[in-house]
Amino acid sequence: MGAAKDMAYEAKDRAAGMAGHASRQGQGTTEATKHKAGEATDKASQTAQAAKDKAASTAQAAKDRTVESKDQTGSFLGEKTEMAKQKAAETAEAARQKAAGAAQYTQDRTYDAAQYAKESAVAGKDKTGSVLQQACETVVNAVVGAKDAVANTLDMGGDNNTNATKDTTTEKITRDH
Repeated sequence: MGAAKDMAYEAKDRAAGMAGHASRQGQGTTEATKHKAGEATDKASQTAQAAKDKAASTAQAAKDRTVESKDQTGSFLGEKTEMAKQKAAETAEAARQKAAGAAQYTQDRTYDAAQYAKESAVAGKDKTGSVLQQACETVVNAVVGAKDAVANTLDMGGDNNTNATKDTTTEKITRDH
């Protein structure tokens, strides 16, 4: 009887260990997914900021060249300078629009990445639930096996073909979980 009891405790400990391992594994998957989503968001923000900075730098350089050109040519070329200024303003506006488009694109990709990360986290959570369900079933099967082993050891198993001595303990365990 002591060996059967030890086997039952051992089966219970193994099942509890498996359930704990499955839970830790699911949490690790969820955290890794959140971390990747955060990295993707940071990278997208950095890319958008770099595009914006480059556009502003290009516009300022064009403006500076225009001012320098006007100073060198004097009033004789005033009209041409004014046209160059206008062109620089148009170029700056085009660069701003391009930067805004790049920022919008980056924002859209960031949203997509965050959505993917969220869906991955939900999938990880569902997978963890499935693993825990399997662990519970393993524990229940181990308990039923241990109970049967103890009953057979004590010669209390009776005839397996009759339902008169049916034990409802395993049914209650299964129903509760």
